[in-house]
Amino acid sequence: MRILGLDVGEKTIGVAVSDLMGWTAQPVQVVRRKSLTEDLAALRLLVEEYAVDKFVLGLPRRTDGSYGPEVEKIYLFAAELEREFGLPVEYWDERFSTVAAQRILLEGDVSRAKRRKVIDKLAAAVILQAYLDRKR
Repeated sequence: MRILGLDVGEKTIGVAVSDLMGWTAQPVQVVRRKSLTEDLAALRLLVEEYAVDKFVLGLPRRTDGSYGPEVEKIYLFAAELEREFGLPVEYWDERFSTVAAQRILLEGDVSRAKRRKVIDKLAAAVILQAYLDRKR
C-alpha cells in the first residue's frame, strides 16, 4: 500500500510518498499552490505515478495540543481530496515537523537557499514517517 503524505500550507503543498511496504517515507516534491483545480491536478499526477491508496495530511496543532483555525482549512482540503480521488484520508499531528526538517537540513549543511526549496517536502516526509512508525 502506497501512502502520499501532504504538508498543506497556504502557498505550497509538501509531498512525500511511502515505499510499497509502508516502512519508509521519501520526499517527492513541492507543489506551488495556484487554485484548487490546479492543486488537485498536480496531485493526480502523483497519485497515478505512485499508485497511491491513501493520503496522510499533517494536522496543524498548537504547541499545547489544541486546534487552531488552520485545522478547518485542512479538513476542507481533505474533503476535496476524498471527493476527487475516492481515497481515504488520515491525519497526523504535524507539530514540530518543520523544525525537525530544518534540523535535518542544517545537520546536512544544506545552504539556506536550498533549504527554502526543499523544506516543505521534507516536512511532509517527517509527517509521513512518524505516521508509518506509529502504525508498525
